[in-house]
Amino acid sequence: MKKSIVSILFLVLLFSCQKKEEAVTPKDLNKNFENYKENFVTSLWELYPYWAANQGYHKLDSVLVVSDSVYRKRQLDFAHAHLDSLQNYPLKNLSDNNIIDFYMIQNQLKSSIFYINKLRSYEWNPAEYNVSGAFAEILNGKYDDLDVRLHNFNIKMNAIPAYYEAAKANIKNPTLEHTALAISQNLGGISVFEKDLIAALAKSKLSNAEKKEIRGKAKTAVNAIIVYTNWLKDLDNKTPRSFRLGSKLYAEKFDLDIQSSYSADTIFKKAVDHKKDLHGKMFALADTLWPKYMKSTPKPADKLQLIKMVIDKISLQHTTPAKFQSEIEKQIPELEAYVKEKDLLYIDPSKPLVVRKEPAYMAGVAGASISAPGPYDKNANTYYNVGSMSGWSAEKSESYLREYNDYILQILNIHEAIPGHYTQLVYSNQSPSLIKAIFGNGAMVEGWAVYTERMMLESGYKNSAEMWLMYYKWNLRTTCNAILDYSVHTKNMTKDEAMYLLINEAFQQQAEAEGKWSRVNLSQVQLSSYFTGYTEIYDFREMLKKEQGATFNLKQFHEKFLSYGSAPVKYIKELMLKEIKK
Repeated sequence: MKKSIVSILFLVLLFSCQKKEEAVTPKDLNKNFENYKENFVTSLWELYPYWAANQGYHKLDSVLVVSDSVYRKRQLDFAHAHLDSLQNYPLKNLSDNNIIDFYMIQNQLKSSIFYINKLRSYEWNPAEYNVSGAFAEILNGKYDDLDVRLHNFNIKMNAIPAYYEAAKANIKNPTLEHTALAISQNLGGISVFEKDLIAALAKSKLSNAEKKEIRGKAKTAVNAIIVYTNWLKDLDNKTPRSFRLGSKLYAEKFDLDIQSSYSADTIFKKAVDHKKDLHGKMFALADTLWPKYMKSTPKPADKLQLIKMVIDKISLQHTTPAKFQSEIEKQIPELEAYVKEKDLLYIDPSKPLVVRKEPAYMAGVAGASISAPGPYDKNANTYYNVGSMSGWSAEKSESYLREYNDYILQILNIHEAIPGHYTQLVYSNQSPSLIKAIFGNGAMVEGWAVYTERMMLESGYKNSAEMWLMYYKWNLRTTCNAILDYSVHTKNMTKDEAMYLLINEAFQQQAEAEGKWSRVNLSQVQLSSYFTGYTEIYDFREMLKKEQGATFNLKQFHEKFLSYGSAPVKYIKELMLKEIKK
């Protein structure tokens, strides 16, 4: 009898397992995973409303998160819960695109845990606390009626005093560099609550009572910002944390942020080798150009000095501070026409690119950048933010313009605009995967922009020895970014050593080198993303060209590569190779 019961139980269990396996087919599992992703993103936005707004999701615009210990616990609970949920979706039964989404979600959740438990930048980076950007986007947005946006602006301001009180409670031993940045950017953002808000209210149809309420809260907001910056200025910080991460934290952050098939150590070694190769190519070009620019001047014995002398001469060809932005505006349609003429890839003419002066609340880190609309706000403007030289000395402006001379400025516009960041981000927003759009991989995004620089010159763009020499100089910057980033954060590279690398070996102007030193003080790993992504993309393309021979189509490669969205290069490569084999 006992044996019979056991046998029956075994059959029941076996039948149940078979039914379960039949019930959840790969098709069903992928459908379930699509539903999971949709619910996951909705929950993600509830936790990160400002991130949601950046992506064009504006249902939570009235919410300002107060980043206190309770909020950090919510973040950790969210990450752990969803890491558990992912275990319900075996990779072997997911589609190729869903496998990438799975990995990107998993990486994001692990990153959240790392940032809170190990990196702990909320304790040492006061610049993480700045409300101006979120409020500026509400004022500048085109996604809703102005009065609706101002109403959200009004409600959102309620949390500003608590926001800055939480910031003060979080900060323990801030770095001096991030403290200075926080003071500068927060004070720069006050105009959002004064001049910018006043201009918006003048156009508004809100009642006088609500306008008065908004103006009153804005004064409270400005006061909270001033109190915070004064608190930072007066902070008794006798033992400030070093801005350097150290080898262990850097390696872990590199793996999570970059998601490369290479380690941080490997990328550093590749960059050092690439620098040597670039120096060789640059010497050959500079030696050829010597008679044209240096006439009968005796050549120096030092090859790097010879390169520098030719570059310095060519760099005298540049625009003026007053015309810097207008020169960029003029070049954008020229680049677009060239890409179309050479049939390099399709560029959607309906997506606007607006060149603007870099907003004050963004100033202090990079000289040029792209602000693109998210996947929910695809019709909004893409902004090309151009740093201003207003208030600079004549000497500093001249140094900056020599760096961004007539040749380099064109390469910068290729990188930032067409067919670089702007073009890639338009494609990313058209990706069927929302996960890839919102978790965009920095190395792929930056790598694509760097790759397009070389690709454009290879296709014949402004082909000359001068342009190639300046391109190699520009590419040397990408290469030395990786060397600098790794060396500063893991090898204790000093400022003097960094300046020697940037000025003597990368041929950068003093102003540019100083700016890069400041940037590596304020960021970690991001400077390595350019070289890492570029190396992976270029090597992949060259591999396909070799394998496919005459059948290789450059435009098809570009459009197929970009169609996967801003996913890590290693996953795009895997999917493209899989499709080619079919």
